Amino acid sequence: MSRTLINYIPEKAIPIVQYLIEQNNFTLKIVNERATKHGDFRKLPNGKFQITINNNLNQYQFLLTLIHEIAHHVAHEKFGRIQAHGKEWKTVFQHLMLPFLHPEIYPKEILGHLASYLKNPKASTDADAKLSLALRGNEAESGKLFVFNISSGGFFEFKNSIYKRGNQRRTRIECQNIKTKKMYLFHQNAEVTPVFSK
Repeated sequence: MSRTLINYIPEKAIPIVQYLIEQNNFTLKIVNERATKHGDFRKLPNGKFQITINNNLNQYQFLLTLIHEIAHHVAHEKFGRIQAHGKEWKTVFQHLMLPFLHPEIYPKEILGHLASYLKNPKASTDADAKLSLALRGNEAESGKLFVFNISSGGFFEFKNSIYKRGNQRRTRIECQNIKTKKMYLFHQNAEVTPVFSK
């Protein structure tokens, strides 16, 4: 497994992750990208446990997602049935992440945001706009922009529909679907394709 892990997480994190995998009884599967989640933890019909992580994540996102899911497993083993992202899971997640809060594993551009996020971790790292951006190296995919980079009144394409960017709320941005005229709230870090008026 450590040979596989080297392709997905920072090298200095491998011994700690290897230890966590050996100490906890689950199967790790690396799967194709899913639009709605980065990873998950579940009990299979045969009673065994499985963690899946998307293969498109960079090494910093992958590591954070993996520890997030291992925390679900550890919390389940320790406390039984609990709220998915409740106080028990948060405590376990914070504890498991501590050894990784190191500049040899996470660069300083990410560390500060990660430490802030871990004070009260949310169900998804994407809920923390600053951390989400830092984990992606502050860059959108090639040919795309983050919604917050689209100027107010500008147009963009998302999932085969054209939208017009509107007002900024806290971490969300109002955008109108041009075809249906309905308003939607986009996460400010959503990656979209700019549409330039002719």
